This record gives sequence, structure tokens and C-alpha cells, in this order.
Amino acid sequence: MADDRPGLFSSWLDARLDGLAAGLGSEARRWAITLHGGGPRTRPRSPGTARAYLRAVRPALLAWPAGYDYLREVTRDDILGYIAGLYRHERYSAVSALRSLFTWAKKAGVIFRNPATRIKLGKRELAIWQPPGFGHLAGAIAAATTPQARVCVVLAAVHAARPGAIRALQLDDADRGGRRLRLAGKDRPIGKLTGKILREWLEFRHRRRPHTASPHLLISKESALRHGPVSTACLTSLRGLPATLERLRIGCQLTEALAAGFDPLHLAEVFGISEHTAIRYAVSARQLTGRAHQQAPRIP
Repeated sequence: MADDRPGLFSSWLDARLDGLAAGLGSEARRWAITLHGGGPRTRPRSPGTARAYLRAVRPALLAWPAGYDYLREVTRDDILGYIAGLYRHERYSAVSALRSLFTWAKKAGVIFRNPATRIKLGKRELAIWQPPGFGHLAGAIAAATTPQARVCVVLAAVHAARPGAIRALQLDDADRGGRRLRLAGKDRPIGKLTGKILREWLEFRHRRRPHTASPHLLISKESALRHGPVSTACLTSLRGLPATLERLRIGCQLTEALAAGFDPLHLAEVFGISEHTAIRYAVSARQLTGRAHQQAPRIP
């Protein structure tokens, strides 16, 4: 029997379009569906991109005059007036999403002229990455009450592992005898803390799922029955952590940048990141150091 239940994206889309004028909502729906599923001459974007674009566009559709029923009524001045009240990255996100919306509308024959073209924003200022506070780091460690959560926290905070790299880890990647960990294709030394946490997890894993054939280091009750990794939600929805795995990862790399004297080549070698990303971390660490120096009390 065919499943005629609405999909998750369709249900989410209904909720996000609620409150919009009928015409605007209908056109925004067609655009979002094209983003998500693609069209005759359009490749589908990732679900995350489709959701992020619609989240960025919705406030603009609500902010424009109540008398607007269709996208063809929106003018360039309406767009400029809306983005003038936004700050930095919010402005760039809104313009990117609005350009996508009106480019689709022009292709689909919904509008005659694209009001979002040639809107110049200047050079984008990169945000300074901020490390999690000591309270957040200590709180994350204390809140990681399960062996699997502790593995995730340690890999992110000590080894700067991304959630995808943590999910991909296999049993053979953890060489406890040689005190090495192969993470994202690069060998890392294992310290006492990482070794202790890995040992606790492996013992727990063997007790709970002694007969699983999964080759992955981390398993759940679902993934233990197959050969694939745990789901993304299994890692990104660790409850009770005051600092996310991503913030812990960023904090680890900023700490290394401070300790290495802002050397991007060292960061690229240690963490296997691109030179561009390594430079961003070095610049952020240097700016954080300068800011701390400026804010420090002067000795009379």
C-alpha cells in the first residue's frame, strides 16, 4: 500500500509559510519545493540549504507591506529597506536567499524584472571565532553522563573532530596499544584522558552489544543491527551539553593556535584543515589575544 502521509519537509514548509499572504505563500512554496527537490533545469539543493533560505526569506515576506499579494509587487527599495535593518551575516544570508527566490521567480515567469540584482554589500567581514567559556567546557564534560557522550566530547574538545569524522570512526582506527587514533585519515596521538574514555566506551560497547558485527567505533541500538554508522542526530542532539560539539571543536583549534604562536601551517598540519581555514583560526586567535590585552586592567 502506498504511503500517502505528508513528508517531513512538506509539514515543516506548511508551518513556515503560515501567516503569509496567499499569493506570496504560494510562490514561496513553489520556490522552496524547487530548492528541495529540483526542477527540469535545476538541481536540488541540500535540505539544510532549502530550510536556511526559507528561514532567511520569511521575515522579509512578513515585513513588506500588508497589501502585497505577489512577488511581482516587491520593489528594489523594499529589499534595500529590509536589509538595512539587518546586521552583518544576517544581511548576507538574507540577500543570498532573496536572490535565489527572485532568480527562480524570473525563470518561472512569476516576475518580469528581478529587484534583487546588483545589490552590492561590499566585502564580507569574517566573524571572529570564539572559544567556549571555561564554564561551558566544564559543564559539557560534567553533562556527558554516558560513555558514548564522553567519547564525543573528548574527541571534539581534545582532537577537534567534526561530527562526521566521529561517526566514521571504526574500531581499527583506535590503536590503544600504540596509543594512536586515526581520525579523518590522519594519525593522532592518544593521551591519558582519551585512552581512558575510549577504554570505558569499548568495555560498555562490548557489554551492551557483544554480538554486533558493526565495524564502527560508535554504535546505537539501531546501527548495531547493520554495518552503517550511527545517525547524525545521534551526535548532534546530545542533550544537556551547554557547549555543542562544534563549539568544542572550534575551541580546541583556537587553543592550539594560541599555543603555536598563531602559526597557520602548524594548524593545517596538526588538524588536516585547509590553509585558508588555518589562517582564519590564526587570525581569530591573534585578535582574541589583542582584545584580552586591551580589556585587561592596567596596573597603576
